[in-house]
Amino acid sequence: MSFERPVGPGAEPPPVPPTGVPESGITPAMRLQILSTEHWSLLASRSLAWNESFSRGGMFLATLSGAIVALALVAQATSFGEGFRIFGLVILPVVLFVGVGTNFRMGFANYHDAVCVMGMNRIRAAYLQVAPDLEPYFVMGTTDDERGFALTQATMPNTPLIVQMLASSPMLISVLNSVLVGAVAALAVLQLDGGTLAAFGAAVAGFVASILAFLQYARRQINAAREGFVPRFPTVAPTHREKLPTSADHDA
Repeated sequence: MSFERPVGPGAEPPPVPPTGVPESGITPAMRLQILSTEHWSLLASRSLAWNESFSRGGMFLATLSGAIVALALVAQATSFGEGFRIFGLVILPVVLFVGVGTNFRMGFANYHDAVCVMGMNRIRAAYLQVAPDLEPYFVMGTTDDERGFALTQATMPNTPLIVQMLASSPMLISVLNSVLVGAVAALAVLQLDGGTLAAFGAAVAGFVASILAFLQYARRQINAAREGFVPRFPTVAPTHREKLPTSADHDA
C-alpha cells in the first residue's frame, strides 16, 4: 500500500512553510523573549548585589556602634585607664577587620553591578536593532561604553569624579576604617607610655596612611577594570556591526 500524497486535479496541496521563520527555527519573537529573560536575570542579579552591599555596610556600622558603646562603658568604669586602652586595642582591630572586609566586598559588588549594567545596555542595543524607531523612548544607556554606563547609572552631568567618590559607600567605609586605624595607633602609643602629642601624631599618620592605601587600591581596581574591557557597542557604532534578524529580513 502506498502512502504517497495523491497528485493531479483536486489533490490536496503540500504544506507550505510559514513565512517569517528562519531556517534555524528561531523567530524574532523568540529572540526578543530570550533577550527579555536575560534582561530580567541581570536585574535580579544586580538587585542581589546591591542588597548584599547594603547588608554588609549595615553590619559594619552596627558592629562599630556596639564597639563604641562598649568602649564608653569601659571608659566610665576604668576612668580611661590602662584597662580602657587594653580593651580598645582588643576590640577595635576586630571592628577594623570587619570594616576592611566590608570595603573589599563593596568593591566586588560594584564591579558585579557594572557588569550587569554593561549587559543590560547591550540588550537595549539589541532591542534597538530590532526596532530602531523606539530609540526616543529609551532613557537609559544603549551603549556599553562609559557614556552608556553613566546614562544607566543616572549620573548627573558634569559631576566631578571626586564628588562621585565622596558620595560612594566604599569611600564612607574607607574613611571610617582609617579613623579606626588612627584610634588603634593612638591607643598603642599611649599604652607604650607615649605622650599625648605623640599619640595625636600617630593617629594622624595612621589615618593618612590608611586613606591613601584605600584610594590607591580603588584606583588600581578601577584602572584594571577599564583596561580589561573593550566595548562592543560604543557610542559611535562601527559600520560592520551585525544586526539581529527582523521579520522584514526573513520575509525578504
